[in-house]
Amino acid sequence: MTNPAQDDTTGRYLVLLEDDAAAAGTEALGRLAGISAPAEDSADGLVFSTLGVAVVDADPDQAGALTRAAAEVGPIAQVEMERRVYAISAAAEAAPVGQADESAFTWGLQAVGAHVSKATGAGIRVAVLDTGFDLAHPDFAGRAVTSESFVAGEPVQDGHGHGTHCIGTACGPRDPAAGPGYGAAPEAEIFAGKVLSDEGSGTDGGILAGIAWAVSHGCPIVSMSLGAAVRPGTPYSRTYERVASRALAQGTLIIAAAGNESRRQNGQINPVGHPANCPSVLAVGATDVNTALAWFSCGTVDQIGAVDIVGPGVDVYSSWPQPQGYNRISGTSMATPHVAGVAALIAQATGARSWELWARLAQAARRLPLPSTDVGAGLVAAP
Repeated sequence: MTNPAQDDTTGRYLVLLEDDAAAAGTEALGRLAGISAPAEDSADGLVFSTLGVAVVDADPDQAGALTRAAAEVGPIAQVEMERRVYAISAAAEAAPVGQADESAFTWGLQAVGAHVSKATGAGIRVAVLDTGFDLAHPDFAGRAVTSESFVAGEPVQDGHGHGTHCIGTACGPRDPAAGPGYGAAPEAEIFAGKVLSDEGSGTDGGILAGIAWAVSHGCPIVSMSLGAAVRPGTPYSRTYERVASRALAQGTLIIAAAGNESRRQNGQINPVGHPANCPSVLAVGATDVNTALAWFSCGTVDQIGAVDIVGPGVDVYSSWPQPQGYNRISGTSMATPHVAGVAALIAQATGARSWELWARLAQAARRLPLPSTDVGAGLVAAP
Protein backbone atom coordinates (compact mmCIF):
# COMPACT_ATOMS: atom_id res chain seq x y z
CA MET A 1 0.00 0.00 0.00
CA THR A 2 0.96 3.64 -0.26
CA ASN A 3 1.10 5.57 2.99
CA PRO A 4 -2.50 6.74 3.33
CA ALA A 5 -2.05 9.56 5.77
CA GLN A 6 0.17 12.38 6.83
CA ASP A 7 0.33 13.55 10.46
CA ASP A 8 -0.99 10.09 11.42
CA THR A 9 -0.09 9.76 15.10
CA THR A 10 -1.07 7.25 17.80
CA GLY A 11 -1.40 9.41 20.91
CA ARG A 12 1.76 7.92 22.42
CA TYR A 13 5.12 9.65 22.66
CA LEU A 14 8.72 8.84 21.80
CA VAL A 15 11.08 10.03 24.50
CA LEU A 16 14.69 10.25 23.39
CA LEU A 17 17.19 9.87 26.20
CA GLU A 18 20.65 11.37 26.26
CA ASP A 19 23.61 9.12 25.54
CA ASP A 20 24.17 6.47 28.23
CA ALA A 21 21.22 7.78 30.22
CA ALA A 22 18.71 4.93 30.02
CA ALA A 23 18.56 4.37 33.79
CA ALA A 24 18.43 8.08 34.63
CA GLY A 25 15.88 8.67 31.89
CA THR A 26 13.62 5.91 33.16
CA GLU A 27 13.80 7.42 36.64
CA ALA A 28 13.01 10.86 35.21
CA LEU A 29 9.90 9.52 33.46
CA GLY A 30 8.50 8.57 36.84
CA ARG A 31 9.75 11.58 38.76
CA LEU A 32 8.68 14.24 36.27
CA ALA A 33 5.52 12.75 34.79
CA GLY A 34 4.52 9.82 36.94
CA ILE A 35 5.12 7.41 34.07
CA SER A 36 6.33 3.94 34.89
CA ALA A 37 8.13 2.15 32.04
CA PRO A 38 9.80 -1.26 32.17
CA ALA A 39 13.56 -1.26 31.91
CA GLU A 40 13.64 -4.24 29.56
CA ASP A 41 13.28 -4.00 25.79
CA SER A 42 9.89 -5.42 24.84
CA ALA A 43 7.25 -5.23 22.17
CA ASP A 44 5.02 -3.38 24.66
CA GLY A 45 7.76 -1.05 24.82
CA LEU A 46 8.93 0.81 26.36
CA VAL A 47 12.45 1.65 27.37
CA PHE A 48 14.84 0.35 24.71
CA SER A 49 18.13 0.62 26.53
CA THR A 50 20.29 -0.35 23.55
CA LEU A 51 18.85 2.62 21.63
CA GLY A 52 18.29 5.09 24.46
CA VAL A 53 14.62 5.73 23.70
CA ALA A 54 11.28 5.12 25.39
CA VAL A 55 7.74 4.82 24.05
CA VAL A 56 5.14 5.97 26.56
CA ASP A 57 1.49 6.80 27.04
CA ALA A 58 1.11 10.29 28.45
CA ASP A 59 -1.75 12.70 29.05
CA PRO A 60 -1.31 16.38 28.08
CA ASP A 61 0.05 17.38 31.50
CA GLN A 62 2.57 14.53 31.50
CA ALA A 63 3.63 15.29 27.94
CA GLY A 64 4.09 18.93 28.87
CA ALA A 65 6.29 18.00 31.83
CA LEU A 66 8.46 15.81 29.61
CA THR A 67 8.73 18.51 26.94
CA ARG A 68 9.83 21.05 29.53
CA ALA A 69 12.40 18.59 30.83
CA ALA A 70 13.75 18.13 27.30
CA ALA A 71 14.39 21.87 27.11
CA GLU A 72 16.65 21.70 30.16
CA VAL A 73 19.89 19.90 30.89
CA GLY A 74 19.07 16.37 31.95
CA PRO A 75 18.58 12.79 30.76
CA ILE A 76 15.61 13.61 28.47
CA ALA A 77 16.76 14.95 25.12
CA GLN A 78 13.62 15.08 22.95
CA VAL A 79 9.89 14.32 23.03
CA GLU A 80 7.85 13.71 19.88
CA MET A 81 4.56 12.06 19.00
CA GLU A 82 4.59 8.48 17.82
CA ARG A 83 3.61 7.99 14.17
CA ARG A 84 1.87 5.18 12.37
CA VAL A 85 3.95 3.60 9.62
CA TYR A 86 3.00 1.49 6.63
CA ALA A 87 4.36 -1.09 4.23
CA ILE A 88 5.54 0.81 1.16
CA SER A 89 4.52 -0.63 -2.20
CA ALA A 90 3.13 0.98 -5.32
CA ALA A 91 0.48 0.22 -7.92
CA ALA A 92 1.68 -1.62 -11.00
CA GLU A 93 2.44 0.26 -14.18
CA ALA A 94 -0.45 0.53 -16.60
CA ALA A 95 1.76 -1.08 -19.25
CA PRO A 96 5.05 -3.00 -19.12
CA VAL A 97 8.06 -0.70 -18.95
CA GLY A 98 10.41 -3.19 -20.58
CA GLN A 99 11.34 -6.82 -20.74
CA ALA A 100 14.28 -8.88 -19.57
CA ASP A 101 15.28 -12.51 -19.84
CA GLU A 102 14.42 -13.87 -16.40
CA SER A 103 14.78 -17.54 -17.25
CA ALA A 104 17.67 -17.91 -14.78
CA PHE A 105 17.65 -14.82 -12.59
CA THR A 106 15.33 -11.89 -11.95
CA TRP A 107 16.06 -8.67 -13.77
CA GLY A 108 16.86 -7.08 -10.42
CA LEU A 109 19.64 -9.53 -9.59
CA GLN A 110 21.05 -9.04 -13.08
CA ALA A 111 20.87 -5.24 -12.80
CA VAL A 112 22.89 -5.16 -9.57
CA GLY A 113 25.24 -7.98 -10.60
CA ALA A 114 24.38 -10.24 -7.67
CA HIS A 115 23.94 -13.24 -9.94
CA VAL A 116 27.65 -13.21 -10.86
CA SER A 117 29.03 -12.23 -7.46
CA LYS A 118 31.13 -14.82 -5.68
CA ALA A 119 29.84 -13.49 -2.37
CA THR A 120 26.72 -15.12 -0.94
CA GLY A 121 26.20 -13.27 2.35
CA ALA A 122 27.33 -16.30 4.36
CA GLY A 123 27.79 -15.42 8.02
CA ILE A 124 26.03 -12.06 7.72
CA ARG A 125 22.86 -11.44 9.71
CA VAL A 126 20.23 -9.44 7.82
CA ALA A 127 17.21 -8.20 9.76
CA VAL A 128 14.12 -7.46 7.67
CA LEU A 129 11.52 -5.51 9.67
CA ASP A 130 8.19 -5.83 7.92
CA THR A 131 4.93 -7.86 7.96
CA GLY A 132 6.69 -11.06 9.00
CA PHE A 133 7.65 -14.12 7.00
CA ASP A 134 6.15 -17.33 5.65
CA LEU A 135 8.19 -19.60 7.89
CA ALA A 136 7.10 -22.69 5.96
CA HIS A 137 8.00 -21.43 2.48
CA PRO A 138 9.77 -24.35 0.77
CA ASP A 139 12.43 -22.15 -0.83
CA PHE A 140 13.82 -21.43 2.65
CA ALA A 141 13.85 -24.97 4.04
CA GLY A 142 17.04 -25.52 6.02
CA ARG A 143 17.93 -21.83 6.15
CA ALA A 144 18.96 -20.12 9.38
CA VAL A 145 15.92 -18.02 10.32
CA THR A 146 15.43 -16.19 13.60
CA SER A 147 12.05 -14.54 14.04
CA GLU A 148 10.16 -12.35 16.48
CA SER A 149 6.84 -10.53 16.41
CA PHE A 150 6.52 -6.99 17.74
CA VAL A 151 2.85 -6.72 16.79
CA ALA A 152 0.59 -7.50 19.73
CA GLY A 153 -1.60 -10.53 19.14
CA GLU A 154 -0.06 -11.52 15.80
CA PRO A 155 2.52 -14.26 15.16
CA VAL A 156 5.50 -13.80 12.87
CA GLN A 157 3.73 -15.80 10.16
CA ASP A 158 3.10 -13.35 7.31
CA GLY A 159 -0.58 -12.79 6.63
CA HIS A 160 0.11 -9.89 4.26
CA GLY A 161 2.89 -10.92 1.86
CA HIS A 162 5.02 -7.79 1.81
CA GLY A 163 7.54 -9.08 4.36
CA THR A 164 7.99 -12.45 2.67
CA HIS A 165 8.58 -10.67 -0.65
CA CYS A 166 11.22 -8.37 0.87
CA ILE A 167 13.00 -11.22 2.68
CA GLY A 168 13.05 -13.16 -0.59
CA THR A 169 14.66 -10.30 -2.49
CA ALA A 170 17.30 -9.71 0.16
CA CYS A 171 18.05 -13.29 1.18
CA GLY A 172 16.15 -15.73 -1.05
CA PRO A 173 17.71 -18.46 -3.19
CA ARG A 174 19.55 -17.97 -6.46
CA ASP A 175 18.57 -21.49 -7.54
CA PRO A 176 15.01 -22.23 -6.35
CA ALA A 177 13.24 -25.42 -7.33
CA ALA A 178 11.09 -23.49 -9.78
CA GLY A 179 11.40 -20.11 -11.45
CA PRO A 180 14.31 -17.69 -11.57
CA GLY A 181 16.78 -17.05 -8.79
CA TYR A 182 15.61 -13.98 -6.87
CA GLY A 183 17.72 -13.53 -3.71
CA ALA A 184 20.69 -11.20 -3.58
CA ALA A 185 22.34 -12.82 -0.54
CA PRO A 186 21.21 -16.48 -0.59
CA GLU A 187 23.33 -17.64 2.35
CA ALA A 188 22.76 -14.73 4.72
CA GLU A 189 21.24 -15.44 8.13
CA ILE A 190 17.64 -14.20 8.12
CA PHE A 191 16.23 -12.24 11.05
CA ALA A 192 12.53 -11.75 10.38
CA GLY A 193 11.03 -9.09 12.62
CA LYS A 194 7.27 -8.57 12.35
CA VAL A 195 6.74 -4.86 13.03
CA LEU A 196 3.78 -4.35 10.67
CA SER A 197 0.43 -6.06 11.06
CA ASP A 198 -1.17 -8.37 8.55
CA GLU A 199 -2.97 -5.26 7.30
CA GLY A 200 0.42 -3.65 6.56
CA SER A 201 0.50 -1.00 9.29
CA GLY A 202 2.43 -0.46 12.50
CA THR A 203 3.83 2.16 14.84
CA ASP A 204 7.14 3.79 15.62
CA GLY A 205 7.23 1.82 18.86
CA GLY A 206 7.08 -1.48 17.02
CA ILE A 207 9.79 -0.35 14.59
CA LEU A 208 12.05 0.75 17.43
CA ALA A 209 11.46 -2.58 19.18
CA GLY A 210 12.53 -4.35 16.00
CA ILE A 211 15.64 -2.21 15.60
CA ALA A 212 16.62 -2.83 19.24
CA TRP A 213 16.16 -6.58 18.67
CA ALA A 214 18.30 -6.51 15.53
CA VAL A 215 21.07 -4.51 17.19
CA SER A 216 21.09 -6.77 20.25
CA HIS A 217 21.48 -9.80 17.95
CA GLY A 218 24.44 -8.29 16.14
CA CYS A 219 22.76 -7.76 12.77
CA PRO A 220 24.99 -5.46 10.68
CA ILE A 221 22.10 -4.75 8.28
CA VAL A 222 18.50 -3.75 8.99
CA SER A 223 16.16 -3.50 5.99
CA MET A 224 12.97 -1.47 6.45
CA SER A 225 10.55 -1.23 3.52
CA LEU A 226 8.18 0.91 5.52
CA GLY A 227 7.49 4.48 6.48
CA ALA A 228 5.13 7.43 6.57
CA ALA A 229 4.67 10.23 4.07
CA VAL A 230 5.80 13.74 4.99
CA ARG A 231 5.13 17.19 3.61
CA PRO A 232 7.95 19.31 2.15
CA GLY A 233 9.82 21.10 4.89
CA THR A 234 8.80 18.65 7.63
CA PRO A 235 11.75 18.12 9.98
CA TYR A 236 13.11 14.60 10.20
CA SER A 237 12.64 12.75 13.48
CA ARG A 238 15.44 13.65 15.86
CA THR A 239 14.62 10.50 17.80
CA TYR A 240 15.08 8.21 14.80
CA GLU A 241 18.21 10.09 13.80
CA ARG A 242 19.83 9.48 17.17
CA VAL A 243 18.63 5.88 17.16
CA ALA A 244 20.15 5.30 13.70
CA SER A 245 23.39 6.97 14.79
CA ARG A 246 23.56 4.84 17.90
CA ALA A 247 22.86 1.73 15.84
CA LEU A 248 25.73 2.63 13.52
CA ALA A 249 27.99 3.05 16.54
CA GLN A 250 27.11 -0.54 17.45
CA GLY A 251 27.81 -1.81 13.92
CA THR A 252 24.28 -1.80 12.46
CA LEU A 253 23.35 0.04 9.24
CA ILE A 254 19.65 0.87 8.80
CA ILE A 255 18.44 0.86 5.17
CA ALA A 256 14.95 2.26 4.48
CA ALA A 257 12.60 2.88 1.56
CA ALA A 258 12.41 6.48 0.37
CA GLY A 259 8.67 6.30 -0.32
CA ASN A 260 6.24 6.04 -3.23
CA GLU A 261 4.32 9.32 -3.12
CA SER A 262 5.78 10.90 -6.28
CA ARG A 263 3.85 11.02 -9.54
CA ARG A 264 6.69 11.83 -11.87
CA GLN A 265 4.60 11.34 -14.99
CA ASN A 266 2.69 14.42 -13.78
CA GLY A 267 5.78 16.34 -12.76
CA GLN A 268 5.15 15.72 -9.05
CA ILE A 269 8.10 14.80 -6.84
CA ASN A 270 7.40 14.20 -3.17
CA PRO A 271 9.98 14.27 -0.40
CA VAL A 272 11.69 11.26 1.13
CA GLY A 273 9.45 9.89 3.87
CA HIS A 274 9.91 9.04 7.54
CA PRO A 275 12.23 7.53 8.75
CA ALA A 276 14.34 7.31 5.56
CA ASN A 277 14.70 11.11 5.62
CA CYS A 278 17.03 10.90 8.64
CA PRO A 279 20.67 11.63 7.72
CA SER A 280 21.92 8.45 9.41
CA VAL A 281 19.43 6.17 7.61
CA LEU A 282 20.39 5.00 4.10
CA ALA A 283 17.43 6.07 1.91
CA VAL A 284 16.65 3.96 -1.16
CA GLY A 285 14.87 5.04 -4.34
CA ALA A 286 13.67 2.77 -7.14
CA THR A 287 14.53 2.18 -10.80
CA ASP A 288 12.88 0.08 -13.51
CA VAL A 289 14.23 -2.50 -15.95
CA ASN A 290 15.39 0.29 -18.28
CA THR A 291 17.36 1.90 -15.42
CA ALA A 292 14.95 4.81 -15.49
CA LEU A 293 13.68 6.25 -12.26
CA ALA A 294 10.40 4.69 -11.13
CA TRP A 295 7.47 7.09 -11.50
CA PHE A 296 6.55 6.73 -7.82
CA SER A 297 10.02 7.08 -6.30
CA CYS A 298 10.34 9.95 -3.82
CA GLY A 299 13.21 12.38 -4.24
CA THR A 300 15.19 15.17 -2.65
CA VAL A 301 12.99 18.27 -2.76
CA ASP A 302 14.43 20.45 -0.01
CA GLN A 303 17.22 20.41 2.55
CA ILE A 304 15.51 17.71 4.63
CA GLY A 305 15.96 14.14 3.51
CA ALA A 306 17.89 12.83 0.53
CA VAL A 307 17.94 9.73 -1.65
CA ASP A 308 21.27 8.00 -1.03
CA ILE A 309 21.15 5.13 -3.53
CA VAL A 310 18.69 3.32 -5.81
CA GLY A 311 17.80 -0.29 -6.52
CA PRO A 312 15.48 -2.29 -8.79
CA GLY A 313 11.91 -1.61 -7.70
CA VAL A 314 9.42 -2.13 -10.55
CA ASP A 315 7.72 -5.46 -11.31
CA VAL A 316 10.01 -7.36 -8.94
CA TYR A 317 9.56 -11.14 -8.67
CA SER A 318 10.12 -12.71 -5.25
CA SER A 319 8.69 -15.08 -2.67
CA TRP A 320 5.13 -14.77 -1.36
CA PRO A 321 3.24 -16.70 1.32
CA GLN A 322 1.84 -20.06 0.32
CA PRO A 323 -0.17 -21.25 -1.50
CA GLN A 324 0.66 -18.56 -4.06
CA GLY A 325 4.38 -18.93 -3.47
CA TYR A 326 5.58 -16.02 -5.64
CA ASN A 327 4.47 -12.56 -6.68
CA ARG A 328 5.52 -9.47 -8.64
CA ILE A 329 5.06 -6.09 -6.97
CA SER A 330 6.58 -2.62 -7.23
CA GLY A 331 7.81 0.06 -4.86
CA THR A 332 10.82 1.54 -3.15
CA SER A 333 10.06 -1.35 -0.79
CA MET A 334 11.31 -3.71 -3.47
CA ALA A 335 14.43 -1.62 -4.09
CA THR A 336 15.36 -1.56 -0.41
CA PRO A 337 15.97 -5.33 0.04
CA HIS A 338 18.05 -5.34 -3.15
CA VAL A 339 20.31 -2.82 -1.40
CA ALA A 340 20.22 -4.77 1.87
CA GLY A 341 21.16 -7.99 0.09
CA VAL A 342 24.05 -6.34 -1.73
CA ALA A 343 25.15 -4.79 1.57
CA ALA A 344 25.36 -8.33 2.96
CA LEU A 345 27.55 -9.38 0.02
CA ILE A 346 29.87 -6.41 0.58
CA ALA A 347 29.96 -7.04 4.34
CA GLN A 348 30.97 -10.65 3.72
CA ALA A 349 33.53 -9.80 1.05
CA THR A 350 35.22 -6.89 2.85
CA GLY A 351 34.35 -7.16 6.54
CA ALA A 352 32.92 -3.64 6.37
CA ARG A 353 30.38 -2.54 8.94
CA SER A 354 28.57 0.66 9.89
CA TRP A 355 29.72 3.83 8.11
CA GLU A 356 32.37 1.91 6.18
CA LEU A 357 29.67 -0.36 4.77
CA TRP A 358 27.62 2.70 3.78
CA ALA A 359 30.69 4.21 2.10
CA ARG A 360 31.47 1.02 0.18
CA LEU A 361 27.86 0.81 -1.07
CA ALA A 362 28.13 4.38 -2.34
CA GLN A 363 31.58 3.93 -3.88
CA ALA A 364 30.61 0.74 -5.71
CA ALA A 365 27.29 2.10 -7.01
CA ARG A 366 26.87 2.40 -10.76
CA ARG A 367 26.68 6.05 -11.73
CA LEU A 368 23.55 6.94 -13.67
CA PRO A 369 22.82 9.83 -16.07
CA LEU A 370 20.11 11.04 -13.70
CA PRO A 371 20.05 13.81 -11.08
CA SER A 372 21.76 12.88 -7.83
CA THR A 373 18.74 14.34 -6.03
CA ASP A 374 16.79 11.38 -7.42
CA VAL A 375 19.37 8.57 -7.35
CA GLY A 376 22.05 9.57 -4.85
CA ALA A 377 25.26 7.64 -5.53
CA GLY A 378 23.56 5.60 -8.27
CA LEU A 379 22.44 2.00 -8.75
CA VAL A 380 23.59 -0.39 -6.05
CA ALA A 381 26.20 -2.87 -7.34
CA ALA A 382 27.35 -6.22 -5.97
CA PRO A 383 31.04 -6.87 -5.30
